[in-house]
Amino acid sequence: MLVRLRSRPPHMVLTIAALCMLIVLVGCSSSGGPAPTSPSPSAPSSASVSEERIVIKDFRFEPVDLAVAPGARVSVVNEDSASHTVTAKAADAFDTGTVKGGETATFTAPPAAGTYRYVCSIHPSMTGTLTVR
Repeated sequence: MLVRLRSRPPHMVLTIAALCMLIVLVGCSSSGGPAPTSPSPSAPSSASVSEERIVIKDFRFEPVDLAVAPGARVSVVNEDSASHTVTAKAADAFDTGTVKGGETATFTAPPAAGTYRYVCSIHPSMTGTLTVR
């Protein structure tokens, strides 16, 4: 459809141009897919859960002292050939169970702020501290 703009009054030309731009903008902004939704309040978002890491190497925890947020996921990477554990001295705070050499395990940091000392239950000379804040 051709519109002759020269024979129209200036305010009509502006109105037609504005309508054309509106049609183009509306057409470009439509994704055609469902509207984005936000996560339900009860479901934790991936952005709210941090992931930290403890590496076991040469019969030591690296880092020895780790600070994390409450409920953070902590990965334990065993780079030794021997099996190890990351076991909190406080009962039921966290425990990876046995992590064989070359394997990785995870645990969830306690929800309560505090300092949690941990040990390798197989090699008690291996110790570390997890600070939840």
